[in-house]
Amino acid sequence: MSNRFRLTLAQLNPTVGDLSGNIAKARAAWEEAKSAGTDMVALPELFVSGYQMQDLVLKPIFTQRATELVDQLAEDCADGPAIGIGHPLNIDGLLYNAYSILQSGRVKARILKHELPNDGVFDEKRLFTPGPIQGPYSIDPLRIGTPICEDAWHEDVSETLAETGAQLLLVPNGSPYYRGKHEIRMQRMVARTVETGLPLVYLNMVGGQDDQVFDGGSFVLNPGGDLALQMPAFDEVIAHVTFNKTGEGWLAEKGDRITYPSDVEQDYRVMVKSLRDYMAKTGFKKVLLGLSGGIDSALTATIAVDALGAENVRCVMLPSEYTSDHSLEDAELCAEALGTGYDTIPISGPRGAVTQALAPLFEGLPEDLTEENIQSRLRGVLLMALSNKFGEMLLTTGNKSEVAVGYATIYGDMAGGYNPIKDLYKTRVFETCRWRNTHHRTWMMGPEGEVIPQRIIDKPPSAELREDQKDEDSLPPYDILDDILDRLVDKDQSVAEVVAAGHDRETVKKIEHLIYISEYKRFQSAPGARLTDRAFWLDRRYPIVNRWRDDSGEVS
Repeated sequence: MSNRFRLTLAQLNPTVGDLSGNIAKARAAWEEAKSAGTDMVALPELFVSGYQMQDLVLKPIFTQRATELVDQLAEDCADGPAIGIGHPLNIDGLLYNAYSILQSGRVKARILKHELPNDGVFDEKRLFTPGPIQGPYSIDPLRIGTPICEDAWHEDVSETLAETGAQLLLVPNGSPYYRGKHEIRMQRMVARTVETGLPLVYLNMVGGQDDQVFDGGSFVLNPGGDLALQMPAFDEVIAHVTFNKTGEGWLAEKGDRITYPSDVEQDYRVMVKSLRDYMAKTGFKKVLLGLSGGIDSALTATIAVDALGAENVRCVMLPSEYTSDHSLEDAELCAEALGTGYDTIPISGPRGAVTQALAPLFEGLPEDLTEENIQSRLRGVLLMALSNKFGEMLLTTGNKSEVAVGYATIYGDMAGGYNPIKDLYKTRVFETCRWRNTHHRTWMMGPEGEVIPQRIIDKPPSAELREDQKDEDSLPPYDILDDILDRLVDKDQSVAEVVAAGHDRETVKKIEHLIYISEYKRFQSAPGARLTDRAFWLDRRYPIVNRWRDDSGEVS
């Protein structure tokens, strides 16, 4: 029996529903593993189907076809390394999250996921049946235990595998990003190596799917949590790792240990990656957006250029009589710095026509929010017309602070197919702009240097829908607002707890009210990149009709 085992880790980007395309990626990884002389190639959880499939996996023909392709892959790849690959599986009318081990032309083992996550963005208990805790399988010269993703977050699965003879833990994952997730994964997996005394391979997929981005960052740990290999975040990478049998058991040889990027960089990469993959996987090639001269649209334009290239981004300024000269200048400077197309469509003519049409019904009534929203909705109409005519997907540009309190016009500036900054609070928008102006990476398709003019970052935010309007006319300063929102939304604190943290009760109650009454807007809003574990969509699901208000800490 050999004292050496070589494993190929295929950290790849599948597309949900592209069964044949995903199998082709797996086959190419197997060819590379075969050329490298490895004993096995591992692919991530549910790789054949892509992840997450949501209710698509409930369609019987979908799961049937995925299983047929896996069985065919086993036959086609008989002469070479074994394959580990994830896919949905139907057994006697029950649906499982499975991981098949293919060797010598047949399916050698099928591992069924035991622990099904059912929180945050996950609904696996609704979709799948939990499988039994299974023992290890043999790929000469060692025995491998495979806890599938969530299984490795629970010590009983790994301990059972160790007790039944596993010599290595191979953990295939479909684990999406949120801020700080890599550190949490690492802590949990280190715990598994300490508890079992076994080396552990953590293999994660990469790529965007709707609002989620799978960030890769696969790694290998030796017993006790010693890091042997750290693969890059977000990139498709195939890596080979060698395990040697020693007097202390099987140990991985040391390989590359990539330094993980900062939270700001990871967030920015997620926003770029999510848009790039959303476009590629839905078939869109170009985008457009309203470039107002403000910071949100400037950051969105920059993300779009970094994701798609300047030639695929159109920026449009739609000025009204309230648009300041500096906004006109700043928008044009930003478009020039990014190298995008830039068009100007004044809305004064269309606004005059709408005002005239409504005049008989509005006679004698003062101007109010209605007239402001007409401007925003006219911009939405014009941008959608361009989208229809030229086949360019419209991006919407509202940050998480605005999305939270409804400081946006439904069917107006909320119109669009995707929102890259939907989960980024306004204070982080400022931080991200400063970071991008001073950092450039090879995965960015946009230019280096200051692409967002400093004046855009410095000036007070304004919707410019009325004379001398500022955001702070309607909302608290963003540093205060964002802290309140973080506590109410992300941390689920009570009003009393937020007040105890130093905030004015009346302000907190106002923000709480705005959050709840804006639910109907979020229900109809475009998807956007998920950066936190309390993003608006699947992480945080609230009723639209809701009379609950928190009276905790109320002075009687």
